[in-house]
Amino acid sequence: MKQSHHITEEESTVSDWMITKSVHVLSTHSMKEVAKLYNEINEDVIIVIEQGKPIGIITGKSIVQALLDHGETRPVTEYISRNDFQLIHFDQSIIDACKLPTTNCLVVNDEHKFVGLLTYHEIQRGLVHYIHKLDQSFHSAEIVEVILESAYEGVAMVDRNGIIVEFNDAYSRFTGVDKKEAIGHPVQEIIENTNLHQTVKTGIAERGVIQYIQGQPMVVHRIPVWRNEELVGAIGMLIFEGVTELYQIYDRYQEKKQKMITEKHSRKEDSNPGQPDNYLEQIIGQSEELTKLKRMTRKVAQTEATVLITGDSGTGKELFAKSIHQLSDYKSGPFVCVNCGAIPEQLFESELFGYEDGSFTGAKRGGKKGKFKLADNGTLFLDEIGEMPLAMQTKLLRVIQEKEYEKVGGLTKQPLKARVVAATNRNLKVMVEEGTFREDLYYRINVIELYIPPLRNRERDIPLLISSYLLTICKKYNMKKKEITPEAMAVLMKYKWYGNIRELINTIEKLVILTENDMIDYHHLPNYMKREEFTIDNRLSPIHQVKQQEHIRESELIRLTLEQTGGNKSKAAQKLGIHRTTLYQKLKKFDMEM
Repeated sequence: MKQSHHITEEESTVSDWMITKSVHVLSTHSMKEVAKLYNEINEDVIIVIEQGKPIGIITGKSIVQALLDHGETRPVTEYISRNDFQLIHFDQSIIDACKLPTTNCLVVNDEHKFVGLLTYHEIQRGLVHYIHKLDQSFHSAEIVEVILESAYEGVAMVDRNGIIVEFNDAYSRFTGVDKKEAIGHPVQEIIENTNLHQTVKTGIAERGVIQYIQGQPMVVHRIPVWRNEELVGAIGMLIFEGVTELYQIYDRYQEKKQKMITEKHSRKEDSNPGQPDNYLEQIIGQSEELTKLKRMTRKVAQTEATVLITGDSGTGKELFAKSIHQLSDYKSGPFVCVNCGAIPEQLFESELFGYEDGSFTGAKRGGKKGKFKLADNGTLFLDEIGEMPLAMQTKLLRVIQEKEYEKVGGLTKQPLKARVVAATNRNLKVMVEEGTFREDLYYRINVIELYIPPLRNRERDIPLLISSYLLTICKKYNMKKKEITPEAMAVLMKYKWYGNIRELINTIEKLVILTENDMIDYHHLPNYMKREEFTIDNRLSPIHQVKQQEHIRESELIRLTLEQTGGNKSKAAQKLGIHRTTLYQKLKKFDMEM
C-alpha cells in the first residue's frame, strides 16, 4: 500500500495512535460467543480475523440484529459488516485516516495482517495533538487547514470567546452556511443547538452527545483546547449522521425483550429493589488508569478469587466492591458491608460469626445471625480490613481457608457460602513487616489486588466528575444548572484532592450552595485551593503577573482605538482586526462602557 505524503517531519503515523490490543474473533465463532465477549469488553467493535487478515467487523448493531433473528448459533460471518471499515497501513499519516469515509480503520502491516484498530476517538486524539502545538506561523495555519478539510465529517473550531475561527467544507455543506459567512461569527448563530460556546467557558469536554441539527440527531464531540494551562478555544466534531436507523433497531429489540421477560427475572427484580443497572457504569472517568481498572474488575468478577481493593480514602472502593458483586455469579444474593474500623474489638467475633442463645451475659434471646450468615449466596465486603484486631485476623484466616465457621457459643460448623472481598486504605505490606497484620492472611485475601489510583493522578477525569456532580447537586437542590469558568477549572484540575472524590463532591456541593449567580468563578473557590497560585507574601505568582499585564495592555489598546475612532465600535473592531462581536465581549470582560 502506497504511503501518503507527510505534511511535516514530526507528523505522527497511524501506528502512533492505533489500538494494538483491540478485541478480535475468528470467522468460525458463533454470534452467541461474540455477543458474550462484546458484553464483557469496553470496546465499540470486534474485528473478525481469517488467517491473520481482517475480513470485517461486528458492531452492537450487528449483535442486536442477530438477537432479533434468533441467530445466536449462526456463524459470525453471516452478520459481519464488510462496508463499515477501511484498511490502512500502519506507516500512513494519521491525517490520511481523516480522509477515509468510515468510523473504523483496520490497521495492517506489509503482509496485510491485522495489527491494530483506529477509531474516530484515536483520530481525534491525533488531531488535538496537532492543534495543541499550533503557533501563529503560516506553516502551522496551513497544517490546520489541511486537517480540517481532510476530515470526512464536520469540524468547527472557536476561540476563547466562542467565535468561529475554522469551519471546514463538510460542515458548510451540511449546514448550508458558506464558510466565509461562518468564520468570525458567534458559533451559536451558525450551528444549531450547539454548546461549543459553553465548552470554552467551562473547559469540560463532551464526547458522544446527541445534538439536533436541521431536525436530525447527530453524534458530536466537543473538545476544549488548552495552551500553557489556559483555555484558548474548543473544537466541535460531527462524528456521524443518521442515528435514526439504529434507534429503530434498538426500539424493536426493546419491544421484543419486554415480551420475553420471564417470571424468574421478575422475582430477581423483586429481591433487589432499587438496585442500579450497573454500578461500574456509575464510576465516572475516561483516564487510561480507570479504564484499565474497570476492564480488570469485569474479569475478576467472573472468577471465585478473593479480591483486595486498595487505594486512598474517598476513591470509591465500596463502589468497585459492589460492581464485583453485581457482575459475579453471587449477584442474586445480598451484598453485606462490614466496616472493620467501626466495630469494637470485643464485639468483632459475634458480629461476624453470630452467636447462640445464652452464649454470654446480655446475649439476645434466640441468638443472632452474623454477617457471614447474612451474606449467604452473596458477597461479604470487609472494608478497612487493616483495622481488624490480630486475634480476629487469625479466625478470619481459618474461615477463608476451611470455608466454614462456628457461631459464638455454637457446637456445629456452618459452611461459608459467601464471596469475600476486602478493602483498605493502609499499606498492608508495611503492617506485615511491623507485625500488626498477619502475613498469611495478607496473601490469602490478596489473590488479586485492584488498586484505585488517587484523583490527583487522574487529572483527565476531574472535569468529567465536576460536570456530572454539578448537574446532580443542582438537581438535588432544585437549582438552575451552574457552570465553572476556565480560570476556576484550571485551579480545580491542579489541586491535589487529598480527600479524592469524596472531597470533590463536598467542594462542588458547597460551591453550588454558596455561589449566588450561575457561574462559579476563581474568587468563589476556597482559599486553600487558591493558595498554591500565590507566593507566601500573597503577591501574584509570575504566571498571574504576566496574565494581569496582558489584560492591562489589551484593555488600554482597546480604549485608545475607541478614542481614535470617536467611539465607533465597527471601525474600532476593523482597526483592531477582530470581529465586532468579539469587541463587545472584550468590552464586557474589561468592564468598559459600551
